[in-house]
Amino acid sequence: MPLFGSNVTPYKGQVYEKLKKECQQQNRLFYDTEFPPEDRSLFYSSGKLAGVVWKRPKQICSNPKLFVEGASSGDVTQGRLGNCWFVAASSCLAQYKELWNRVIPDADSQEWNENKPENYQGIFHFRFWRYGKWVDVVIDDQLPTLNDELIFIHSKAKNEFWSALLEKAYAKLFDCYEALDGGDLGEALEDFTGGVSEQIDVVKQGLRDNTETRANFFAKMQKEMDRKFLMAASIPAETRDEMEAAAPMGLVKGHAYGITAVKNIALQGSGLFGLFNREKISMVRLRNPWGQGEWKGPFSDGSEEWNKIAKSDREKIGLTFEEDGEFWMTMDDFCKYFENISFCRTVNTSWLSLSKTWHEGICHSAWKKPNLCGGCLNNKETFTHNPQFVFDIVEDEDEPIMQLMQKSTRGKEGSNNVTIGFTILKVEENRIYRIHDYTFQDVVHNSVFRDSRSIFRRDPLKKGRYVVVTCTFDPNIEREFLFRIYTSAANGFRELIVDKPERSFWNCCAKRPVAVIQIKILKAEGLEKQDRTGADPYCIISCEGEKVRTPTVKDTINPEWNCSAVFYRKNPLKKPVKVQIWNNNVLRDKYMGKHLFISSDDCVNSIQQVDLVGRGKEGNQQRSGKLTVQMTQTKNLLAL
Repeated sequence: MPLFGSNVTPYKGQVYEKLKKECQQQNRLFYDTEFPPEDRSLFYSSGKLAGVVWKRPKQICSNPKLFVEGASSGDVTQGRLGNCWFVAASSCLAQYKELWNRVIPDADSQEWNENKPENYQGIFHFRFWRYGKWVDVVIDDQLPTLNDELIFIHSKAKNEFWSALLEKAYAKLFDCYEALDGGDLGEALEDFTGGVSEQIDVVKQGLRDNTETRANFFAKMQKEMDRKFLMAASIPAETRDEMEAAAPMGLVKGHAYGITAVKNIALQGSGLFGLFNREKISMVRLRNPWGQGEWKGPFSDGSEEWNKIAKSDREKIGLTFEEDGEFWMTMDDFCKYFENISFCRTVNTSWLSLSKTWHEGICHSAWKKPNLCGGCLNNKETFTHNPQFVFDIVEDEDEPIMQLMQKSTRGKEGSNNVTIGFTILKVEENRIYRIHDYTFQDVVHNSVFRDSRSIFRRDPLKKGRYVVVTCTFDPNIEREFLFRIYTSAANGFRELIVDKPERSFWNCCAKRPVAVIQIKILKAEGLEKQDRTGADPYCIISCEGEKVRTPTVKDTINPEWNCSAVFYRKNPLKKPVKVQIWNNNVLRDKYMGKHLFISSDDCVNSIQQVDLVGRGKEGNQQRSGKLTVQMTQTKNLLAL
């Protein structure tokens, strides 16, 4: 899927172009019956706010505009709703034209045109990414007011309405404005971009106490900002009384701040030496969605620390000392006072781009009874009774981005999220059937388990095949979900559906498998030296016509592979498992030795160290080195 997919679904079946044309033909303004100007569009129950009057922008000001001098992070100001998370996300969105052009499509054609009033029908549409697809939400332009003032989000310019209309469209997605009272910043960022959100805990990441970790993270923030990833930060409130209460340094707990710039700023030096050797200080610029209330510490508006920055540098970063909610902090102070940071990566999958391109794997699935809701690893007997997804890492190492997202809603009682997470298993290089006993695999990573809409994980993985087991924390919970993975190269991502080999129409007369064997190539010792650095050995495992190749281990005669394969055997008595060792060369690989494993007996994790022999006429001659493998074989095809 490209960064901005072309497939868009009309929300509630309302097609913007069709509705606008109908209004033009009938010479009337659009009235949205799906989200009418009534109390039920404001609150879950009526009577919570008296005196609300729904007005069209022309009734609020004489010269309404969708945008006044474009969109900027300073446009968006929070109203009476506790939706600073949404306001902060909107501020982040406003920084990047190519992003808000996707959320606010055809903005120029939606703009008021004083010269062509007949083109205005009081209808707008906005697009949000929801559960794997873009949804087009149509609204009318009637906005809730009190005493002729907008109640909720508004712009600093009294005649600018993009932020208020955007909020209305988002509220329509969740049935009313009150549904936006308290929410998740990362979710809004994802809904605006289709990106993948990551939550950073400042304390757990060591950003508060470790100078080197903090410096590395600042460099990461700079890189992410250059890539136009959206960022925000917050300070959690421990009690209800602390929610959105100003702290002594001017910051507000339980409140989300948009991060609008990340820069190294040079301090003034003295003399010629100072001109070329100026110390740089790491700085972060943030914005309070309230549009007022700012940081009061070092480098706050008007503080003496700004005298250390040259006037030209202050102008370069657009420094102003206004009560506009935007302020600068040092990275040290930022990590000292803020506790949570949200990144939203807008992952690029387009080949027509100069920036890094990712390969996407995406699948919709569900936990459902009776056999696909087994719970987390704590439930050892039922853990594999969950959806499973296989993917490959084809490079020597990659750091895939993974996200599990449950299909949830926001309602009167808040979200209905269940606790979810996932486990990553390193599996056999040729596995194409579901896992039935995870203890025969290597558990490489476990995600956190939370009752959030989505779970993010990014870990370095070595070359090989992996299976992700997605699960709810407790068993027997049903829920639809979406899983996404992004890798640097093609990953072959797909869901594992089938339990074991099955006869098809074309091979109905073929012999059925009678046993399954897992063979893990652990290591070799004392192989014959092939060049001055030793050798570059790999193995080929063959069984009844199927072959699996291990990765190459370079510059050693004592390689460790820890690589496995699984085979469903039809004739284990007559057709042994063959393991050959080869040396990887530029022109032609060189044979180093083999061993035949002849056995039809069941075994579990049997470790064997065996000799190597030649091939062909040299089949009885021993070769240098010993091979160590681990084998499990059983007649129960559902055992592994």
